[in-house]
Amino acid sequence: MKKTVFIFFAIILVQSCASHKYENPHIEIVTKVGDIEIELYQKQAPKTVAAFLSYIDSGLYNSSSFYRVLNNDNQASDASKSELIQGGIWQINPDKLATLKGIPHESTARTGIRHLNGTISLAREAPGTASSEFFICVGNQPGYDSGGVNNPDKLGYAAFGRVVKGMDVVLQIYNMNERNQSFTPPVPIYEIKRL
Repeated sequence: MKKTVFIFFAIILVQSCASHKYENPHIEIVTKVGDIEIELYQKQAPKTVAAFLSYIDSGLYNSSSFYRVLNNDNQASDASKSELIQGGIWQINPDKLATLKGIPHESTARTGIRHLNGTISLAREAPGTASSEFFICVGNQPGYDSGGVNNPDKLGYAAFGRVVKGMDVVLQIYNMNERNQSFTPPVPIYEIKRL
């Protein structure tokens, strides 16, 4: 009997040690090229993280893609340069994208999350229009912070997390074939899941 109880508790202890426990949520972007693990900063950007996780939980990103890249060679010479890869459902499900409600804008001035190498952020037009489309910074991109030069309204973009594993995958995607800022072909995202 004592041996059985000991084995039972040993199994529970091993299982609890093996499970992932994070202070912040972690997600994994599973791509054709490899996996990218990202830590989401829910305390600093609660509305953005909650919306992003709800999209993940609904399976919205299943069979989506990285479809856009900005690099030093594909931007106008007189523009403020930036480097990133952008993904989401825009190419595979634009009708669904059009139905998504905009997320209230959580600027970097409020959150304190800067657009540094590996930062994930929401793409947008006007503040409050961001939804499912996101980008990952390649190198530091201060022009996307509040007050930065990469958006005419100077309100920046809503950064909400950072790559913690798989930045080599981000760089591999960044260096794939592109034409006029579009990957040719787009890089498949098989799924995005919680860890």
